[in-house]
Amino acid sequence: MRLKQVAYLIGGLLLCGTSTLFASGTNENKQKETWVVGPFIRPEGVNPILTPQPTSFYCPMQKQQVKWEESDIFNPGATLKDGKIVVLYRAEDNSAQGIGKRTSRIGYAESKDGISMTRFNAPVLFPAEDDFKSIEHPGGCEDPRVAMTEDGLYVMLYTAWNRKTPRLAVATSKDLKNWTKHGLAFEKAYDGRFTKIASKSASILTKVKKDKLVIDKVDGKYFMYWGEYAVHAATSDNLIDWYPVLDDNNELKKIAKPRKGYFDCQMTECGPPAIRTKNGIVLLYNGKNAGKERDLNYPAGAYCAGQLLLDNKDPYKVLNRLDKPFFAPEAPFEKSGQYKDGTVFIEGLVYHKKKLYLYYGCADSKVAVAICDNVKNLQISK
Repeated sequence: MRLKQVAYLIGGLLLCGTSTLFASGTNENKQKETWVVGPFIRPEGVNPILTPQPTSFYCPMQKQQVKWEESDIFNPGATLKDGKIVVLYRAEDNSAQGIGKRTSRIGYAESKDGISMTRFNAPVLFPAEDDFKSIEHPGGCEDPRVAMTEDGLYVMLYTAWNRKTPRLAVATSKDLKNWTKHGLAFEKAYDGRFTKIASKSASILTKVKKDKLVIDKVDGKYFMYWGEYAVHAATSDNLIDWYPVLDDNNELKKIAKPRKGYFDCQMTECGPPAIRTKNGIVLLYNGKNAGKERDLNYPAGAYCAGQLLLDNKDPYKVLNRLDKPFFAPEAPFEKSGQYKDGTVFIEGLVYHKKKLYLYYGCADSKVAVAICDNVKNLQISK
């Protein structure tokens, strides 16, 4: 193991060993967090694994060839197919400048080792002259999170962005290349009550079974966490129509919220699919460190990654939470790009050959990977 890898390993073990190690110098406040999934180590000399390239495809909306991933690629979902890791990433063209002002499309890359990627020249999900034009055009399809059922159906929850309201939408596929769009995730819930509100970042509950990360259920229903300014939940009978979980006041139930003085003081944006472990459900999420009441140990505006532990039987009950991020911007390309405050935005998690591969966006400009070979906490079934 090279020295750089050793440094990452030591840092990762420290972060996984205590939630308050860096927050307090007193032994009384130190608490071992054996439930944490990790550490995740950046393999040396390989990142970023995906960068923009000037390939083009015929855009059905613009009626011309477009260099659809020329400017930036980031925020990837990931899953497993036929022994290969497939990364589905957000790509932006060069149609404008500024976050959220271009058109986003979803690209496809695959890898046998999770690092060396082969990608398609054309996107696999994008705005088109279809029934979903009004929710996807002109902003596009953003930030995919993908998970698979035991029988091989892939479910993608992505942000449909019409430059008015960002909303969760659903697509399904059997091969990850040809997708069927189903529209807004919350369209049928409560007579359409939540179809006009902003909704983002859906993390479907999963478990490890037969050496794959597959979609799990809670009390006979599919379950997901979602949201960016608070962690909410939703359930489904069919993985397409989702019903947000409400509290006693008939409002969206808030499971976890931003915390003053911490790295997640402004946002707690759900990350890759939540994963069931021996200790409980672990939700990996993206925390935004912004405002006057941020954690001064991290740059203002930075996105770092945290973990929440929730009860296996009661997925709304928070059992524990890291006070410090388990993953934070370090490399130059994680701190320079379209989002210069620094970003490691986690969205893709794959269990492959007894390791976990975590895929993330770097400063809204590139895609990278970190790997965990300590999977003893996972609840693995045959």
